[in-house]
Amino acid sequence: MTQFIPHTDSDREAMLDIIGLKRVDELFQDVPAAHRFPTLNLPPAVSEMEIVNELQALASLNENTHELICFLGAGAYNHYIPAVVDSILRRGEFFTAYTPYQPEVSQGTLQAIFEYQSLVAALTGMEVCNASHYDGATAVAEAVNMAYAVFRGKRNKLVLSPALHPQYRQTVQTYIQNHPISVVRNDEDGLEERNLLAGPEVLIPIIDDQTMLVIVQYPDFFGRVYDYSKLAETVHTAGAFLAVAINPIALGLLKPPGDFGADIVMGEGQPLGIPLSFGGPYLGLFATHKEHVRKMSGRLVGETVDVHNQRGYVLTLTAREQHIRREKATSNICTNQGLMALASAVYMSALGKHGLRQVAELNYHKAHYAAECLSKIPGYELWSDAPFFNEFVLSCPEPAHELNRFLLDKGVIGGYDLGQDFPTLNHCVLIAVTEMNSRAEIDYLVELIAGKVEK
Repeated sequence: MTQFIPHTDSDREAMLDIIGLKRVDELFQDVPAAHRFPTLNLPPAVSEMEIVNELQALASLNENTHELICFLGAGAYNHYIPAVVDSILRRGEFFTAYTPYQPEVSQGTLQAIFEYQSLVAALTGMEVCNASHYDGATAVAEAVNMAYAVFRGKRNKLVLSPALHPQYRQTVQTYIQNHPISVVRNDEDGLEERNLLAGPEVLIPIIDDQTMLVIVQYPDFFGRVYDYSKLAETVHTAGAFLAVAINPIALGLLKPPGDFGADIVMGEGQPLGIPLSFGGPYLGLFATHKEHVRKMSGRLVGETVDVHNQRGYVLTLTAREQHIRREKATSNICTNQGLMALASAVYMSALGKHGLRQVAELNYHKAHYAAECLSKIPGYELWSDAPFFNEFVLSCPEPAHELNRFLLDKGVIGGYDLGQDFPTLNHCVLIAVTEMNSRAEIDYLVELIAGKVEK
């Protein structure tokens, strides 16, 4: 901890003496004199009290879910976070901990990560889970890396569902832009509305013996829920992998992907006890089968026994990371979201399987109540008749951004404007409903939109 304590004059003199220098300035002698200590245009210094007041004033300008009613999701959701999550998360032992390279002094952190891995494996129906990624998008991209590594480059075709989150698609494209991997499409641009409305069957004709990986979402970006069993059978018959990007809350109610043949499961862990926080930090979930563990990116904590036959925890697999064996790495991700993984582990432990199911059911039923009411308003209808979880697409008689601007003036954060990503859906809004939305709030949303139509 001495690195956080200012050095005394004698400390500095001793260090300079060891390296043969007289003054601290000599450390910078290779920097041109004109650039060593530039004059900075900084405002006058203020007291702690004054700067806190200024920051609070700036923060008060932000519109947030504590002051506004929120129906915005599209990958990040306004869920209730039990007080126990922050209570444990902010303990100094966890809050200031770094990567647990030394197991003899890191048993608490290692066990917490092990528990997280066990919970995610159970939730997804998979055999092994890594110690997390940065967010859902990077976890999806790492699934591509892993599949390519498993097939040793002998297959390079990638199939992405048109209903995969647009940001996930963009992140994958960033990862593979200088790579022999190619994305296979079933139409000219992959975004035609007829393919967006279609289910997973639209992917089957483009799967062949050169396909290495097919990625779908469950529920998909538009909130719809499909049975991917037939798709999984087709993928495996072709010798490829099926990767499923999940909403973890939905798995409190839906069949886990491991039960219908997923080879890789990844997703955004933010719904599991992590606040919206203006977009991060979030948590990338990643799970697979044990046979592929050595091609999986990120680190893995295992349970063992010490020389006294006492239970202990240790980093079991990290050699695939670029900070250990750069030339043989399967990923350049070498730091995990340990604190966020702990938050999700505490959240899942606090709720248990029955509590998680209850939250999922609340999300499901409230969303269906909202959809039923909104679709009765003249000019508004559901874009798809497929089953959905807690999000649905509402087709509007006006551009979605105009509807959202109207709602914001009334204290409501509207749904996601799909026209931002899909030009053909500029009159469609993706509405998310969670356990945080009361019936009164849903009725208020319906009342506002109905009143707007009447005018």
